[in-house]
Amino acid sequence: MKEGATFWSLLDADDRHALERVATRRSYPRGSVVLHHGDDSTSVLVLLEGRVKITADTIDGHEALLAFRGPGDVVGELGAIDGQPRAASVTTLEPVTALACAASEFRALLTSRPAIGVALLQLVVERLRGADAERAEFGAHDVLGRVALRLCALADRFGAEQDAGIEITLPLTQEELASWCGASREAVAKGLNTMRSLGWIETRRRAIVVTDIDALRTYAG
Repeated sequence: MKEGATFWSLLDADDRHALERVATRRSYPRGSVVLHHGDDSTSVLVLLEGRVKITADTIDGHEALLAFRGPGDVVGELGAIDGQPRAASVTTLEPVTALACAASEFRALLTSRPAIGVALLQLVVERLRGADAERAEFGAHDVLGRVALRLCALADRFGAEQDAGIEITLPLTQEELASWCGASREAVAKGLNTMRSLGWIETRRRAIVVTDIDALRTYAG
């Protein structure tokens, strides 16, 4: 699987058209919870425009941020396959356009068009590998290292080159970044302050510009 490949990019034109024929194009405003943790898994979404966050409720009543998804990604696919209630919620970070496909139609496509199933399997395997690598990396880092790892990942996937450096275009709060790092907001804020003082980043309201990506990657290992 090529680096940066998405579910949509792995499909050929015929498979895309087959999916479009059984799906409905929908638009969601920013801040919409499009899939709810614990609900029945009745549909699958393929994102065409906009980005979302994946979250799950913790036993102490907090929200754990698990991942981000963007154009070309599929969400809600696991529940559609095994029929279990949704294990996470999906919330839009900006206006989103997606193809909504009923779970039954999606399963039928996986049977009738094996290439779609292969693409989905490749994607799931890639996510599992990434999760394993992430656990290993996080176990070897303090909070500053975790923040550096997350910022590198965001710069790679959601970064836009500009004169000052790489602007992370994903609208992200410090609370969300802290949840994704598995740390307190105060610890992450301290880490960001340290990075600012070292000249690695600049921060703005809901925006971060990585001014020294090499230093950030070196620290992240």
